[in-house]
Amino acid sequence: MVSELESGPGPADVAESRPPRLFGTDGVRGVANRHLTAELVLELAVSAAHVLGEVGAFAGHRPVAVVGRDPRASGEFLEAAVVAGLASAGVDVLRLGILPTPAVAYLTAQLRADVGVMLSASHNPMPDNGLKFFARGGHKLADDLEDAIEARLLEDWQRPTGADVGRVRDFPEATQRYVEYLVSTLTHSLEGLSVVVDCAHGAAYRAAPEALRRAGATVTTIGCEPDGLNINDGCGSTHLEKLVAAVVERGADVGIAHDGDADRCLAVAADGSIIDGDQLLAILAVAMNEAGRLAKGTVVSTVMSNLGFKLGMEAAGIVVVETAVGDRYVLEQMNAGGYTLGGEQSGHVVMLEYATTGDGILTALHVLGRVAETGRSLAELAAVMTRLPQVLINVGGVDKTRADSDADLLAAVARAQYTLGATGRVLLRPSGTEPVVRVMVEATTRDQADAVAGELAAVVLERLG
Repeated sequence: MVSELESGPGPADVAESRPPRLFGTDGVRGVANRHLTAELVLELAVSAAHVLGEVGAFAGHRPVAVVGRDPRASGEFLEAAVVAGLASAGVDVLRLGILPTPAVAYLTAQLRADVGVMLSASHNPMPDNGLKFFARGGHKLADDLEDAIEARLLEDWQRPTGADVGRVRDFPEATQRYVEYLVSTLTHSLEGLSVVVDCAHGAAYRAAPEALRRAGATVTTIGCEPDGLNINDGCGSTHLEKLVAAVVERGADVGIAHDGDADRCLAVAADGSIIDGDQLLAILAVAMNEAGRLAKGTVVSTVMSNLGFKLGMEAAGIVVVETAVGDRYVLEQMNAGGYTLGGEQSGHVVMLEYATTGDGILTALHVLGRVAETGRSLAELAAVMTRLPQVLINVGGVDKTRADSDADLLAAVARAQYTLGATGRVLLRPSGTEPVVRVMVEATTRDQADAVAGELAAVVLERLG
């Protein structure tokens, strides 16, 4: 008997089995070999080659692609499918092996490749996987190009033969090139700092410890023994318990946590307190502003950033520009406004002075560089902002499409905001991925945040249920 996992769709079934839009805010993701099959990945690679070729990305030269992956077992066969699709479409391929997503973006630019491909589902569980494309220069593809790639799946095409097919070779120096670049961006040695780094048994298991050591830190590793099955399993940026314990037990100065593809970074202070993405962003914003490198004195964050971040930045004379939730929207706002720093509470931090996308290792190095430069502890530096208690309630079983238009609900939100005043905040928004309305409340005390959030959640259920 063939299991459901083994009987995934073949090429003829791809168009019928896929959701209305394959590409989400961060590439294509799904359960590997069920939703994200070898057949689908191969066809996406072929379609990407055709679309990028027709918009002039390959004009006047033989196209080259770089392909990287995280350690998931499914990445082994999905990498083979991507490489096969690209080479069959006449694209030469450099296999980068296992390395972080931002490393693929960097090497796409550094090697002057025409396209970069990363296979990873980031912080998702091991059975998932994903596919992400980078255009020439290491930039994420625009929505219209992703739509065009999806629209061209399974079309008839003229296949190259003979010397016109793509050639494939490995690029074993990929990690070395990336690490050397990261360390070159620092202006202060990390000598004297003891660091515990948790790589989530993911893509950074070699690059992160090596970069920290080369920068001068004394490094202890956890979550750096990937076996293809243990990625994000009770470790990394989504499970900080082991890192907290290791930092306290070893008396380390700092703990650093990455997710499966290392585009995120969270931290742990010497006392075991967790330093989230808002706090890391605040530390970097103040440092860059003091050095005159924070473009327009502005930092970009999302509407889900803690109100304490905004208040702390205002006190430091830094302007905060807010976007919708998602690192893609942060990056779009940064590019549109000419800003150099942005990020999310989850630990996605974008430093456009050095990278085209969020980079967890780069973030860690520069935060630690600030610790080394100032001689202050991570906890002291993070005190530039005070995290206000934040309560989030997801209200299901309601018509989320009316969340922005129901007069009584909007009046309840306004009353709650008036009650909280300048040191509290209410955010009510329909989820973009689930059939729920999210009620988020921040206040000076946890009890007040709980009470206001509970009252608003009841109004949401009454009005939209």
